[in-house]
Formats: sequence, structure tokens, C-alpha cells
Amino acid sequence: MAGSNFIDYVKIFCRSGRGGAGSLHFHRAKYIPKGGPDGGDGGRGGHVILRGNRNLWTLLHLKYRRHVFATNGQAGGANRSTGRDGEDQVIEVPCGTAVYDAETGEFLCDVTGDGEEVKLLRGGRGGLGNWQFKSATNRTPRYAQPGEPGIEKAIILELKLLADVGLVGFPNAGKSTLLSAVSAAKPKIANYPFTTLEPNLGIVEYRDRQSFVMADIPGIIEGASEGRGLGLRFLRHIERNAVLLFMIPADSDDICHEYSVLCNELATFNPELADKPRVLAITKCDLLDDELMDDIRQNHLPQDVPTVFISAVAGMGLLELKDLLWREINDENNRIPTKITHRDLDEQHRVKEEDEFIFSEAPSEDFYDEEEAPDMGGKMQDEDRWDNDFEYGVNDEH
Repeated sequence: MAGSNFIDYVKIFCRSGRGGAGSLHFHRAKYIPKGGPDGGDGGRGGHVILRGNRNLWTLLHLKYRRHVFATNGQAGGANRSTGRDGEDQVIEVPCGTAVYDAETGEFLCDVTGDGEEVKLLRGGRGGLGNWQFKSATNRTPRYAQPGEPGIEKAIILELKLLADVGLVGFPNAGKSTLLSAVSAAKPKIANYPFTTLEPNLGIVEYRDRQSFVMADIPGIIEGASEGRGLGLRFLRHIERNAVLLFMIPADSDDICHEYSVLCNELATFNPELADKPRVLAITKCDLLDDELMDDIRQNHLPQDVPTVFISAVAGMGLLELKDLLWREINDENNRIPTKITHRDLDEQHRVKEEDEFIFSEAPSEDFYDEEEAPDMGGKMQDEDRWDNDFEYGVNDEH
């Protein structure tokens, strides 16, 4: 996987800008001996914003951009001049990206739509200048506010592909062959296990110029939820699928046993996957005659899932499969937005090489410089905007 360009898990370090300090200044002009306070407010620090981009399909561009720093706001000036706001940093991510706190593994937010923006880290607010504190009883305030500090956070971005149908099966079950038969996708197909090393997406054409998206992931083996094979790394992409299509070859020794193993692996990875609608496809049926097919249908199939017999090579049963999938996809109870449940990251779901990544650059010294903060004179005013109960949060619109 080291040479693959499909990057779906990356750890980066973000920092929002701090607010500029308010100005401590008094108006000085000819013939105006007592101009009064006119120090302006400091500018807001830059935000760190996530934006969905449908033209991206991996996180490769962020693997080589580990640090995202917004700029600081500038200090206020004379004549009530407000300092310039810091420049926001926008992180373009593929649609379907989930964000987690790298320290705790807590789910923070996700981006699913093209152009959708989420304010990940809010920039610090600028401090008030001394003109904000003047009053009838305090005509020459000799203090101003420093800017609020920014926020530093290491985050994990995890891509979960958006698709209507997800293909689930053991290696060499015919998943890639089916995808190539019903769509224009061209996945690698060979007669050895784990031919597919990264997920593939295909758009399946349906009646009346309608279509849906099908996703193929590498084959799952028993124990995939514990890290065996390639299943653990790519099981996350099934979480966003509306319908799961289980694929088991007709020449399997025990179809019911293989189906139960696949179900158990999904439930172990994420218990919410057990509630997703399922369809079972018996593949490679061009090897069967009518008598064997009837025997399998009557004695060797699980009873709680709709089943269809197909052969991607011979084109057998593909239209019936599309009809069945289309009905499941358009069921109101199976729509993708209502079926997504993001579990927090734990040791089992982390990628070791990313989780242990050490950022080479320490926070810069100008992240918060005490020397730039104006003299507060040991006082804090009632008008102070720094509320004690202020909380930093995602999607804070202030």
C-alpha cells in the first residue's frame, strides 16, 4: 500500500490565528490638547475551515501538507482604526470526510456536500481598544485588551466513500467482475486473492436514464475486524453505503456459514452496520444447472435476506439485481444521511503509522507574544468580551 495514491486516513496539525491587540492611544492634534482616547480594536485571527470538493477523491494532497496555520490578526491603531483580520486557511477535502480529535479520538464533524464549509477552529477575537472603555466617569482609560489566543489541535481526517451500494464478500467472490459488468469502471481482475487493493467506484445505469453509485472494497476474510488482511483498513467505506450487497460464489461449501462470517465481521467493526439493509447475490451461477440452482435456493440460503442468482460474465440476473437494489436504495428508511453513524476512533480503528506521526515543527513563538499585549494596568472592565464561560466549538458562527 506504500506506493498507492489512494490515501483515506491522514493526521495533520492545525492552528487558528490569535486576535490582534487593542490599541492604547490618545488623540494628538494641534489646538486639541485633550483629544481623548482613540485606540482602535484589534483584528480577528484567521479561521481554519474545511470545504468539500467533489473533484477530490483522496487525501493525498494533505499527506504532504501536515501543518495548516492561519495568520494572526493585526493590532488596532490610532483614530479608532481596526486592525486587519487574519487570513483564513481553507482545507479542501473530498466529500465524505470525517474529522476526529487526534488525542482523544472524539468525532468532531464531517463534510458530505460539494462546497459545504465547516469552521473547524475559530480564530481568536481581537482585543478592544481604549476608546471602547471611555465613559462619563472614566474619560482617559489607560488600558486596552490583548487579543484572544488561537486554538491548536491535531486532527485526523478519515475519508469514507459516498456510494449507494457497497459490495461485501470474500476474495475472488466476483465483486470487481460485477462492477466492471454493470458500470464503466475498470477495476483490476485476476484469479488470485486480494486483486483489489483500493476501493473502486462505478456509476450503474438504470432504467429511464437513472443511475446509482456502487463501491467495491478489497475482499474481507475472517478476522478482518481484528486487523487481518486488508479488510480493517477499508471497512470504513461501507459505513456510508445505503445498501450492502453480499456476494458469495455458487461453488462455496457453505453459503450460510460464509454469510454469517461476513455479517459478524461487519458487526464487530461497527455494530451500527448490522442495521443496514442487505441483499445477497449468489455469483458464478453460469456454472450451475437448473437442478443445482433449485437445490441451493431451497436448502442452502439464509432466510432473512432477499437473494438473487447472477453471473457477471454471462450477464445472467443483472437486470433483476438492479431492480432489487433500486427498490432498496429508494426506500425512505434506507437513505444515506439517516444511516450514517460515526463511531469515535479507538485503538482498533486507528492507522498505526499515522497515529504515531510526529510533527516536525513546534508551535511558533509568535503564537502568543506577551510583549505585544498592551498594558492592562491590572484592571479588567465589565465590558470585557472575554466571557469566562466562553467555549471553543466547531461551527461557532461568531
